[in-house]
Amino acid sequence: MSVAIAVQPNQFAGLDEDSELLRFTTAGSVDDGKSTLIGRLLYDTKTAFVDQLQHVEDVSRRRGDQRVNLALLTDGLRAEREQGITIDVAYRYFATKRRKFIIGDTPGHVQYTRNMVTGASTAHLAIVLVDARQGVVEQSRRHALIASLLRIPHVVFAVNKMDLVDWREDAFRRIEAELRAFAANLDVQDLAFIPLSALTGANVVERSSEMPWYAGPTLLQYLEDVPIASDRNLLDARFPVQWVIRPQSDEHHDYRGYAGQVAGGVLRAGDEVMVLPSGIRTKISRIEEGGRTVEAAFAPMSVTLHLADDVDVGRGDVIARPNNPPTVGQDLEAMVCWMADKPLQPRGRYAIKHTTKWSRAIVTDLVYRLDVTTGEQSASPEDLPLNGLGRIKLRTTTPLIYDAYRQNRTTGSFILVDESTNATVAAGMLL
Repeated sequence: MSVAIAVQPNQFAGLDEDSELLRFTTAGSVDDGKSTLIGRLLYDTKTAFVDQLQHVEDVSRRRGDQRVNLALLTDGLRAEREQGITIDVAYRYFATKRRKFIIGDTPGHVQYTRNMVTGASTAHLAIVLVDARQGVVEQSRRHALIASLLRIPHVVFAVNKMDLVDWREDAFRRIEAELRAFAANLDVQDLAFIPLSALTGANVVERSSEMPWYAGPTLLQYLEDVPIASDRNLLDARFPVQWVIRPQSDEHHDYRGYAGQVAGGVLRAGDEVMVLPSGIRTKISRIEEGGRTVEAAFAPMSVTLHLADDVDVGRGDVIARPNNPPTVGQDLEAMVCWMADKPLQPRGRYAIKHTTKWSRAIVTDLVYRLDVTTGEQSASPEDLPLNGLGRIKLRTTTPLIYDAYRQNRTTGSFILVDESTNATVAAGMLL
């Protein structure tokens, strides 16, 4: 068996500079075909290198597979290949003439919930795979619930392995109806349902002739067309300061710029702004991006702001508009995914990283533990175990400048770090 497909020397050649980058994640039960689907996308869009495909062919042959196992294009760890499952979050990149993509192939096992949360935290879209033979199972609901908690704006339910149910419309419609009923209780802006077969490629890149009853887009068509620009928060101007630039050189005697990534809203030269937590007001005199002056900055641009007045601004401060400021406080409530072997317990003390600011925090209360399969809440649990999700209360040593996660995913999220080991122990979403 021989495959001769290669990427062009510059696979992004011809793309418009303003083409949107879509980050999406995949989730599903074990053997639902997540990695095969991603492998199919890479294969059919000719984004896999010849040496990669040759290696996959060799591994497939040694394992006795009947055909090339495209899942091996993403299951990069040796342990994953031996077990035939995804363990780590595998990131892959590809592009079409319409859009660039970053894929996060996340695990389906319950014990790897933390990996899924990590992979999905920056995603614009989630693909939840459902086996057409098995229908909606607990993992399907769990992954949809996690996508809702993470405020992923677009969720695609890909009903896979339609070839194994003889391409029947009734099998697809039954699953679609059950998922729509479940998703009615979730906070998801946009839902889509696509019948496909990752193994044969039906409705992945090319339209399937076996399912004439389906008139919707293929998966790739949907990924290319789904609008994500409107998902950005363009109302609430937020600029966490990452670095104060002062060259101290003869060429730039009086240069003082504040560098960072815009987390929300639109900032323009001449805008009146307020620096938090001090509350000092000033104006933006100039905005630089990559050494050139620009008229405006919006998320997720990385820019340098120049202010009209010489004010005290440091790393961790936030520049916002006076009439629309974020919250400043030390007493917080949040949903967290616990990522450490040692359970979270009330009164635990941790370092907290929020946007560009470090502080310390103590868990004052563990309010409830969330069952990620049913959505049920267990009030006042003793602890929160590895991969558990729950609501907690925190008290920080210094004020944080934040928004609710549902308002802004950047200023509404944080991580907790065990200072004794420097390990990240939790990812949190502020309420």
